[in-house]
This record gives sequence, C-alpha cells and structure tokens, in this order.
Amino acid sequence: MPLKFSSLSELYSHGFDTVIDVRSPAEYAEDHLPGAISLPVLGNEERARVGTIYVRQSPFLARKLGAALVFRNAANHVEHRLSHHEGGWRPLVYCWRGGQRSGSFTWLLQQIGWRAEVIEGGYRTYRRLVNRYLYDDPLPHRLVALDGYTGTAKTKLLERLSARGVQVVDLEGLANHRGSLLGERPGGQPSQKAFESRLAGVLCGLNPARPVAVEAESSKIGDRILPPSLWSALRAAPRIEVSASLEARTAYLVEAYDDILSDADRLRARLDPLRHHRGHEVVDGWFERIEAGDKPGLTRMLMEQHYDPAYLKSRKAHGAEVIAQVEMQTLDAAGLDTAAAGIEEIVAQL
Repeated sequence: MPLKFSSLSELYSHGFDTVIDVRSPAEYAEDHLPGAISLPVLGNEERARVGTIYVRQSPFLARKLGAALVFRNAANHVEHRLSHHEGGWRPLVYCWRGGQRSGSFTWLLQQIGWRAEVIEGGYRTYRRLVNRYLYDDPLPHRLVALDGYTGTAKTKLLERLSARGVQVVDLEGLANHRGSLLGERPGGQPSQKAFESRLAGVLCGLNPARPVAVEAESSKIGDRILPPSLWSALRAAPRIEVSASLEARTAYLVEAYDDILSDADRLRARLDPLRHHRGHEVVDGWFERIEAGDKPGLTRMLMEQHYDPAYLKSRKAHGAEVIAQVEMQTLDAAGLDTAAAGIEEIVAQL
C-alpha cells in the first residue's frame, strides 16, 4: 500500500535510502522533494504526447502508449542509473499524484527484490504539507534578525554563526539572490515552489527551543516572496544592528558585487529605472562613474544616495526593537570572526 504522511516533518524523516522523482524533467526542475533524484519514466515530450492522445483520441490508446514508454524508460534506469544497488536497497518513489507513473515504477522495483514504496498522493501531498507548514500553521521558531546598512556583510556573519553552532536561516542563499537591486546571482532564482521547498526543509530541521538568526529582509528577495508566517515573524523579531564605516562597506561591496560592477550595460539597465525615485541628476552621476570604470566611487554613491536612505526609511516604518549593536572595525576575516563571537553571546541569552 502507498505510504501516507500526515506532516512535513514525518515525510522528511521517511528513513528510506533514496527518494526518486519519476515525473518529467520539467516537473522536477520546477520543484521536488529535497534530495530527490530525477528518474523520469516519461520525458517532457513523451508526457505531452500521451496527454494529447488522451484528450483528442482515446484514453485507452494513451494508457497503452504510456505503459510502453514508462516500462521502456524504467528498464533503462534499472540497467544504468540503478544497476549498482544491492538487494537491500530501499527507495521511496513519487510522481505527480501517486498514480500510474510511480505505481508502475515501484512495482517493477519490487519485482526485482528492492524494498520500494510509493508516496500516497505523490508530489501533490508534499505540496499540501509544505503549504500547511508555511502558510497555515504558526511558525514554531523564535527569530532574531541581523540588521544594518547594505554592505555590513550580514550574510558572511550568518555563515560564521552557523559554523559556531548557532541556528541560522540564510534566506538570500535559499533564494539565490543578494536581496538588493543589483542582487542577481549566476544561475537565476529558483521557482517560488522550489524556494518554499528549500525554506521548509531548513526550518523543519531546526530546534524550535533555540533562537534562529536570520538577516532582516523585505517581504521579497528578488522575485521570491516570503511566506506570510515567516514575514510576520521576521517583522516582529528583535534586531541586532551591525555597523561598519562607509569606507569598509565600500571595499566589501566592490569585491562582493564585482560581477555586476564589471558589467556596464547590465548596471545601466538596472539603475536607469531609479530616475523616477532619485532624479535624473543623481542617476547621471552614477552613469558617469560607470563610464569611468570607477567601481569604488559608484559603490559609495549608490550607498549614500540610494541604499542608505532606503534602509533608514524601511527601519523607521517597521520600528522593530533593537536589542544590541555590534560595530565592526573591519570587514576582513578577523573582524567578522570577532563580530560573530559577540553576536553568538547575544543570541545565546535569548
């Protein structure tokens, strides 16, 4: 019988050796269970072909063709991708709704002797559990937010806090975006569903009895939206305000944003829409720095004329409680380690 899971944490602790997603590559790319491998029993074009035949010709013909394709592809997986597994291997299989694709593949694996099982309801069950966890249930964690101007290396501080054993959630890492106008990262952002999967997976692995350090963010990171329960908790979270000199922040950002600072056309395209907010004279001044190849000068101007004013406006609007301030003399490895040690002591007292 298909395995039924009543909560996200129960599904995450399934205990199987491997989770197998037999949906099409396109379905897998949009979102999948954390750690699942892709072994499609119908490719993108095959799935579309079977669906078209089902609607336009005959459900029977579609099922007959689908069965032939499914077992042909499944046999290929057994012969190649799965050939190294021994007899005691225990895979957990799912498709879109726990139906024919996962059922057929699981049956084949069981006939070989592997202890395969299928998830009841498939991916749809997983998404319902994710939605319940992120949208319906109250967030069980106590958040503490690292706040501060752009360029105060908050992401680097989270990395060091994690290495010290502090519970952290790197929202920008999960969203693959640096959380600002120029925050794009190589590879682009995951889909909203994939972002939520990553987020739910991390949150489920944390101890609700201990505080969780996060970076203070807006309700969106790039194009990815924070679920309401997390956004509400983040808005109410006490703040640890980190600060550094304008010179130190400039040097840090020039290195951290070198990819986009080195792409003049991309920079202009991102900054030109700000004429409506900052004025033509200000943006023309930025463009002059771009033309001159002056990365430090441009970075400093962006902080003074855009990022810092936006931060002050946002901070005033939120009015969150600042429980501690940590001033960093430098943003090199030693300075970040010193700051992380101080933040760790503050978090431990919460």
